[in-house]
Amino acid sequence: MTTAPVVRAEHLRKAYGSTLAVQDVSLTVERGEIYGVLGRNGAGKTTTVEMIAGLRRPDGGTVEVLGLDPTRDAATLHEQVGLQLQESALPDRLRVAEALDLYASFYADPADPADLLDLLGLAAKRDAAFKDLSGGQKQRLSVALALVGRPQLAILDELTTGLDPHARRETWAVVEAIRDAGVTIVLVTHLMEEAERLCDRIALIASGRVAAVGTLAEIVRLAHGEQVLHVRPEAAVPDAALLAALADVPDMRDARVADGALVVRGGGALVQDALVALARAGVRTTDVRLERASLEDAFVSLTGADADPSASTDADPRPATTAAEV
Repeated sequence: MTTAPVVRAEHLRKAYGSTLAVQDVSLTVERGEIYGVLGRNGAGKTTTVEMIAGLRRPDGGTVEVLGLDPTRDAATLHEQVGLQLQESALPDRLRVAEALDLYASFYADPADPADLLDLLGLAAKRDAAFKDLSGGQKQRLSVALALVGRPQLAILDELTTGLDPHARRETWAVVEAIRDAGVTIVLVTHLMEEAERLCDRIALIASGRVAAVGTLAEIVRLAHGEQVLHVRPEAAVPDAALLAALADVPDMRDARVADGALVVRGGGALVQDALVALARAGVRTTDVRLERASLEDAFVSLTGADADPSASTDADPRPATTAAEV
């Protein structure tokens, strides 16, 4: 029996005045995965997930979340979707436990706030005021508020922006624990390392369109399809003999010898085919090393980005949504 996708969006479009924030976005999120939405500043990723969550009405296209229409069935859907927004704040003097109790009161069957505090490492801060929390603790509290309604889907927008490396890694561990508990996650991020660490699949968004969708390996392969194999023979072998041994290797684009080591570029099953060919030619190898393109390389290749995608976050031309608006 096939399980229906948690999110199915087709040809979403959204404009703010003369600015077309989302031109044509289609994506499908399967149950139980961490689905990354990755893009540069102004790419349209925040607008896209706000349409999925029912916070923005699309100008065109269709979206279905957990079998519901986010606009028509907003009240029902908000019971099943948790949101951690890019920009949100609580009153300075509101205490952690008070915030969770308040949000829990919005739901018919909320999670136990004490359990969430334990899960997110905030038990020791239950009586702390919001203004006294560190950046990482504030982010974890926002996740707790997103989870208190026992959602089937959690949308986390720029979750670790501004956090130091230690707090960022702690937060990543929390996200993985949430997924392991059975919650499907849509993660909006501009951090390559974050996407590589957490996401089962990734949608690259550029200029309001989907540039590519797939696993990390699929996107890297789609962008470059290139592997670089470095092999050093165990004993000295003439350069011509090394190159001749690889003459019939499929998917090999280039081969050269540098400082006695063979450097081979290509795609497909390059590594296996090249090593087999060398073995058949009687060349014993040592110091075998493989290089692959990174997600950042693929991002630049597929989106045409000429700036560091981690330099900033979405900047859609309309007021930011806050936690109080959800």
